[in-house]
Amino acid sequence: MIEIEELTFQYREADAPAIEDVSLSIPSGTFAGIIGPAGSGKSTLTYALNGIVPHCYPGDLYGSVRIEGHDTCDTALTDLSRMVGSVCQDIDSQFISAVVEDEMLYGLENYGVPHDQIEERVKEALDAMGIAELRHRSIASLSGGQKQKVAIASILALRPSVLVLDEPTAELDPASSRSVFTLLSHYVEAHGTTVVVVEQKIALLSEFADLLVVMDGGRIRFADAPEEVLAHSEELLEIGVNCPRCTTLMNRLAAGGLYEGPVCTNVSSACRALCEVAA
Repeated sequence: MIEIEELTFQYREADAPAIEDVSLSIPSGTFAGIIGPAGSGKSTLTYALNGIVPHCYPGDLYGSVRIEGHDTCDTALTDLSRMVGSVCQDIDSQFISAVVEDEMLYGLENYGVPHDQIEERVKEALDAMGIAELRHRSIASLSGGQKQKVAIASILALRPSVLVLDEPTAELDPASSRSVFTLLSHYVEAHGTTVVVVEQKIALLSEFADLLVVMDGGRIRFADAPEEVLAHSEELLEIGVNCPRCTTLMNRLAAGGLYEGPVCTNVSSACRALCEVAA
């Protein structure tokens, strides 16, 4: 679905590349998470996926990004937006309409979706995000978590092959964050959509992601299953990525020869492992 080969991009006014020599393959239907310290190139990488780089931000680009075989440099931004749906971090800036239903209809009508398909798509997307009851609500009256789900639903209604989200839970409490990720995970399973999420909550991301990509200084430091990436908790800490404390604890016990089991990614697995160690 997504093929990135030796990608380097430097913004026109910058002194150094924002991302450099990045190569990554993301199969269809994958839930991929991107993490890394501030300034590591996470957002620029998502801009390369949805075509904002290089179509909107001028600069020097080398290498290639292909979505479903289409080179993002040679494909019009309008055509790319049909394949790649994006949800930005500042949700309020993304809304066009004042009412949830109108927000859903805006994209569908703008893309010329046949009228007899619109109702089905609106209902399906709202149901997928669990917010059917919000259809006629004013967006201004919604909570942060509800707004986030509306923004995602309005993109899902367009049925993109790839969904890119930049820190979708940054302003949400733990319960709302988990709800958004759970709904996204179910949607991926049901429709085979490829999801790429930039997120700082590594524990939550590791629970849902199939692939975890760690950016550092514009380059990919790790790209593997969450368990394999979290095995490097000391290296992650050095570059500014905080692993769950339970993971760090068990990794240190493993380094000391006191634990030989799999990497613990959450408290429950760490508790079971500690019981085995203490037995």
